[in-house]
Amino acid sequence: MQPTLPEELRLLQRSVRQFVEEKLQPLEREIEAKDEISRPVIDAMAAMGLFGLGFSEDVGGQGFGKLGYCVAVEQLARANASLWNVIGGSAGLCGTAIDTGGPDALRRRYLPDLLSARKIGAYALSEPGAGSDAGSLKTAARRDGEAYVLDGAKTFITNAPIADLFVVFANADREKGSKGITAFVVERATAGLEVGPNDAKMGLHGSTTAQLFFHEMHVPVEQRLGPEGGGFQVALRTLDYGRMGLAAHAVGAAQRLHEASVAHAKARVQFAKPIAAQQAIQWMLADAAVEIHAARLMVYDAASRADRGERVTDRAAMAKLFATEALGRVADAAVQIHGGMGYMRELWIERAYRDARIYRIYEGTSEIQRLVIAGGLLADS
Repeated sequence: MQPTLPEELRLLQRSVRQFVEEKLQPLEREIEAKDEISRPVIDAMAAMGLFGLGFSEDVGGQGFGKLGYCVAVEQLARANASLWNVIGGSAGLCGTAIDTGGPDALRRRYLPDLLSARKIGAYALSEPGAGSDAGSLKTAARRDGEAYVLDGAKTFITNAPIADLFVVFANADREKGSKGITAFVVERATAGLEVGPNDAKMGLHGSTTAQLFFHEMHVPVEQRLGPEGGGFQVALRTLDYGRMGLAAHAVGAAQRLHEASVAHAKARVQFAKPIAAQQAIQWMLADAAVEIHAARLMVYDAASRADRGERVTDRAAMAKLFATEALGRVADAAVQIHGGMGYMRELWIERAYRDARIYRIYEGTSEIQRLVIAGGLLADS
C-alpha cells in the first residue's frame, strides 16, 4: 500500500532499495559486532548521493526535495538503523542547520563537503541538564572582540567521535533565555574542543555518540549561523525537518519488520497449520499494516507541505509521534510473532527491536511532540 509518487521518486525509491539490499544488508552483522561503520561504507553511501538528498543542487545536493529525502530514508531503514543515523546526524541535522541559518559564505564553505561526505558533521544541542528543554541550555558564548568564547558541555551527540565539524548552540545572553541562543559552526581542530569517549548504547551499534566539552573555546564571529540570538529558531527549523526524516525511517523499519512477520506467520506451522491461520496473529498483522500505512501518509504529507514552503512544525511533530510509536508496537509484535527466535541474536529481529526504542526519545520525546502539537492547537490565532 504505497501512495502514488512522481516517476522520478519511484525511480529513486527503487534504486535506493536495490542499493540497500545488495550493498548494506549484507554488512548488518559486521556493523553490529564491531559497533563501527567503516569509511568505505560511508563512501559508498555518499557515491549513491544519499548525503545530498533533500538539498538543492546549488549547495552540492542531489535535489528531490524533502519528499524525495523521506522516500529514500524509508528505504534506508531496510538495513541497520545506524547507517541512516550517520547521514541524519551529518547532513540531516548539521547540514540543515547550516543551510537554514546561513550566511551564504558558510553554506559555500561547508555544505559541498557535508553533502558529499568528504566531511562528517554533528549537531550539538542537547546538554546534561537540557535535553528536551533546549531553551534552558547552559553552554555560554561570551563575545570577545571578533570572536566568541564558548564554555560548557554537550551530551549524546551523534557522530561526535567521527565528526569533522559541529553546529554548536550556546547562549550569548542568559538573561534573554532562548532569545540569547546562538549557533556556530566549529571545526574539530578548534582549540578548547574536547570530544569524550564513544558512548555504550542499547542499540544503534555502529552509530557513534559522545559528549563534547568546551574549554575557553574561541570561535570567530564569521562562524556564527545567522544573527546573535537567532540560534533557537535555527534549532527549531532544523528539528522540523529532522523529525520528518526520523518518522520516514520509522516507517521503513516498521515495514521491513512487518514483511518479515507476514512471511514467518505463513511459514511457521503449529498444531498442523500455519500460525497465520490464527485470528490472534491475523489481528496483529492487520493492526500493523493499518498503522504503517497511516504513518507513511503522514510523513509524505508533511514532506510535501515542506516542499511547498509551508511551515510544518505541527505536521512534523504529528508524523514523528505517530510513526515512532507505531514502530514500537510493530517491533514488539514482530518479536511476539517470531516467538523464541525473535529474541535470539541469530535473527535481525532482535537488533531491530533494540534499535526501535530510541525513536521515541531522540529529536524530541513523544511527550515533547504532544506538547508541540498542543501548543499549535492552543496558540492565539
